Amino acid sequence: MEGEKKNLQHYGASKFLTFGQWSTILLLLLLYIFTIFTTARAFDYVDALSKSLLYFESQRSGRLPYNQRVTWRDHSGLTDGLEQGVDLVGGYYDAGDHVKFGLPMAFTMTMLSWGVIEFRQQISAAGELEHAMEAIKWGTDYFIKAHTSPNVLWAEVGDGDTDHYCWQRPEDMTTSRQAYKIDENNPGSDLAGETAAAMAAASIVFKTTNPHYSHLLLHHAQQLFEFGDKYKGKYDGSVGVVKSYYASVSGYMDELLWAALWLYKATDNEEYFKYVINKAHSFGGTGWAMTEFSWDVKYAGLQLMASKLLVEEKHQEHAQILEQYRSKAEYYICSCLNKNNGSNNVERTAAGLLYIRQWNNMQYVSTSAFLLTLYSDFLKSSNQKLITCHGGTVSHEEIFSFAKSQVDYILGSNPLNMSYLVGYGSNYPKRVHHRGASIVSYRENKGFIGCTQGYDNWYGRDEANPNVLVGALVGGPDSQDDFMDQRDNYMQTEACTYNTAPLIGLFAKLLELEGQKLEENHKSLLVASF
Repeated sequence: MEGEKKNLQHYGASKFLTFGQWSTILLLLLLYIFTIFTTARAFDYVDALSKSLLYFESQRSGRLPYNQRVTWRDHSGLTDGLEQGVDLVGGYYDAGDHVKFGLPMAFTMTMLSWGVIEFRQQISAAGELEHAMEAIKWGTDYFIKAHTSPNVLWAEVGDGDTDHYCWQRPEDMTTSRQAYKIDENNPGSDLAGETAAAMAAASIVFKTTNPHYSHLLLHHAQQLFEFGDKYKGKYDGSVGVVKSYYASVSGYMDELLWAALWLYKATDNEEYFKYVINKAHSFGGTGWAMTEFSWDVKYAGLQLMASKLLVEEKHQEHAQILEQYRSKAEYYICSCLNKNNGSNNVERTAAGLLYIRQWNNMQYVSTSAFLLTLYSDFLKSSNQKLITCHGGTVSHEEIFSFAKSQVDYILGSNPLNMSYLVGYGSNYPKRVHHRGASIVSYRENKGFIGCTQGYDNWYGRDEANPNVLVGALVGGPDSQDDFMDQRDNYMQTEACTYNTAPLIGLFAKLLELEGQKLEENHKSLLVASF
């Protein structure tokens, strides 16, 4: 017995872990669980990505397909273009109303396509590539219809003035569906340019999976660019009804350069590259230093794309001009990071959110986060780790870290613990300024709801919207990080397609990185030695 006891003591000393070793294992286990918990709690990027793509289905105009997932919507705008003798059924409503505005719709499709081009593998890994491509094709199918001849593009269906008198579901629409076009006598180089950019970018998305469709998009893109370049003018001068809603403040030169660069990316045709180089100065590409990137102002996106051409040997002949583009791209990056001189930075809220305007500020946050992420990736892949701002050097890690902070603010890492992406998490805006979402679903109640009836019975209700506008990124908080969830507070509670579009690629990128982190943490636990 004594011998057995001694053997047991000897066994315990050599085979069992000490208290300190058990403590270390327990601590590591708790850290691992904490990592998983915090990742799942605040940063469920898979959920955010899936929900963002649902939003585009909520915004569809036209005859809805058999695989429509947002079931509170039904067919609408089925006679669009009929009065003008053209088929303009389809496309997207841009926000909470029912006008089909060409310029923001085209920018939305450009950004969706750009996200898929840059992060296709990550979106595919998340199982959302098909939905992303469907969202793009719903827009580009409409552009093909709207481009009825080489020098004619239908710019808008409906008008904001009459639309805003009504609070109706799209399925009940009684407002004007007048359609407006640009042509040789009524030019719109900005609209033609952005639509060309959208179709060129989309042609890259579909190049391998649907080459015939890709070629068709490219054909339209080239015609539209030629039209916009030959007959120059601002589209809001030709389509007056758009002035109060989507006036082209930046003019059309940024869109023409932007379109040429996208066409170069899609075709590798040197003529488009020469356009970007030759017009760089006269069109402001190397002159305008911007602190915003939006449906109206394309310079920052153009400058960033042009910068990336510098690393290719075949462009060294034009390195001097590309360096000027790059200088302006980095001005934009530095302004977002608060590293420029004095007033040349983008303001921030107390909690660190980029703040450009009180009206729908989140559109600028999502586009900024997108561009910052792309530039960080570019610096990393080209072994250029740093950029130099007025306020010092900035690493690619710092640029990406700030972009991520903006996305996480959107998802709930903010003083109100509110997700500004509708339907994500438990605390999100419940009274979004959106006609269809705020009125009982047409699928549930097909009884006609008129203009004033909608205002009387639905617009002023205190209750939450009967339909959740999943995936919509609302206008967001004010400069003090405050937010009022009220339907009539449209500056903060209205959402737009171009708010959500840049998030698709971002969520996929962040999802990949979180997966890599978990994998690294898991591996480090497996090889831990004591």
